[in-house]
Amino acid sequence: MTVALNVSRSILGQPWRWRGAGADAREPGYLPDDLVTQLLLARGCPREAVDAHRNPTIRHFMPDPSLFRDMDSAAERLADAVQSGEHVRIFGDYDVDGATSAALLIRLLRDLGLSARPYIPDRLMEGYGPSGEALVRLAGEGATLIVTVDCGAQAFEALAMAKAVGVDVVVVDHHKCAAALPEAFALVNPNRLDEVEEAAAHGHLAAVGVAFLLGAALIRVLRRRGWFTHRAEPALMELLDIVALGTVADVAQLKGLNRAFVAQGLKVMAKRRNIGISALIDASRLSRAPLCHDLGFALGPRINAGGRVGKADLGVRLLTTEDPLEAASIAAELDQFNEERRAIEAAVQAEAEELLAAQGNRAVAVIAGPGWHPGVIGIVAGRIKEKAGRPAIVVAIDDAGTGKGSGRSISGVDLGAAVLAAKDSGLLVAGGGHAMAAGLTVASDKVDALADFLDERLGPAVARARDDRALLIDAVLAPAGVNPDFVAAIEAGGPYGAGWPAPLVAAGPMRVIKADVVGNGHLRAVMAGDDGRSIKTIAFRQAESELGQAILGAPRDRRLWVAGRAKIDDWGSRPAAELHLEDAAWAD
Repeated sequence: MTVALNVSRSILGQPWRWRGAGADAREPGYLPDDLVTQLLLARGCPREAVDAHRNPTIRHFMPDPSLFRDMDSAAERLADAVQSGEHVRIFGDYDVDGATSAALLIRLLRDLGLSARPYIPDRLMEGYGPSGEALVRLAGEGATLIVTVDCGAQAFEALAMAKAVGVDVVVVDHHKCAAALPEAFALVNPNRLDEVEEAAAHGHLAAVGVAFLLGAALIRVLRRRGWFTHRAEPALMELLDIVALGTVADVAQLKGLNRAFVAQGLKVMAKRRNIGISALIDASRLSRAPLCHDLGFALGPRINAGGRVGKADLGVRLLTTEDPLEAASIAAELDQFNEERRAIEAAVQAEAEELLAAQGNRAVAVIAGPGWHPGVIGIVAGRIKEKAGRPAIVVAIDDAGTGKGSGRSISGVDLGAAVLAAKDSGLLVAGGGHAMAAGLTVASDKVDALADFLDERLGPAVARARDDRALLIDAVLAPAGVNPDFVAAIEAGGPYGAGWPAPLVAAGPMRVIKADVVGNGHLRAVMAGDDGRSIKTIAFRQAESELGQAILGAPRDRRLWVAGRAKIDDWGSRPAAELHLEDAAWAD
């Protein structure tokens, strides 16, 4: 890829390059005739598939659920439970993916005439995944079938205990699997090592996406059995708002079927038929239909807040309630928990950043501290990853010397596989995850050994990923070109997210007219081009960074190229466009 705008080293120390093949011919002011097609091709879409990706539909991207190992067995077992009215419990993880997966199955089973209750473990008291004690207790309460969602792929002991007391367990998961699998009635997971190639190609699905496929398989089985002769068939597509929320919040790659889930799910969400999601939108103070980034930055964090610092089951209760008053009450409670989470997160992050500065240049930043709240370590790990430009694991150590860790990775580095390898080597009490995120339990006296292990195992991959680091630019505009019409045009190439990055736009060259610090360390600046046209820019949490300091101190006689994501600023009386800055470079 050719250097863009002659920026071989930006203020943040990286080159700018044009994204996609053929883009190196672009010059300032040039835009392709069909911008959306160029955006799609630059993100790896085959030319023959442009039309399908321009308007991604479930029909086009949906695989036959029977491709997946154990899917038919799981669907048949659930169909038996529906027809005989069994006592079914849905055991979900305490994050958004777990809550949405559980809510999807509960709502679907309810529509099929079966009342299934959720069980969400407490993050602090029970930890991640199903415990044998919990499964046995549910069996003692009368459950004959337990479905675990977003967990269970590594629950060997727990599932063996469940089998010993005679309760069937169906596992619906997406986390990395070991070669051996736990004893479940069925284990549906596209990341099984023995999965067929066509199914393994869907390994990027969040658990809620796998649950949707199971729902489709269940309806097909019941249809074949004649269950809908005298009753209406559930509208599975009406649950896509839940699927979209879980997919985006779990940072699943927005390619293939996930793009269809989110694109179509946002349309369902705009209708506000799910009472709980509608209340959550109101609590998030959104005055318009949610966009893709709202799922990750407004709705998702509030669902997560219940499991992080409040009550673990609030999210699934909100997503399954049919009572508007209850929905409003739960949404308000989650909003309050989210505010508490932010305060706790800020304190842990400040301490973690101090430790990071003294750690050295390991391949993976492994940072541990006593007394940290385990409910926020995943968020802090993501912040550390962004600051350090390498994978990060943040470990909260309790009074007993046990550390609960959460990790986030960078593109090209499979952190989940490395954590599984560390577990297999005896370094961890427990651990698992997927390429971009992982969780673990480690004794405090083995944290340094874990860091050494990851340094050796992931060092080459991290070095390659960092050497290949560059800011990929999709278009370059004069300041006047950053306008609402342009934002609307690029949004047509969405939804954007993990694996399908939002377009980065370079604008300039411009002079800084005004710059100041707002909020929690955000940099706000107004910049003007040579024609006198100006645009608003903001760089989140960058006031103290090299980027922030350069813009704050920019001389009036020096010009900058700036690069960022063009967004609509809808706070004023009339929508305007602004740039959310990622980087800048001196133009002269």
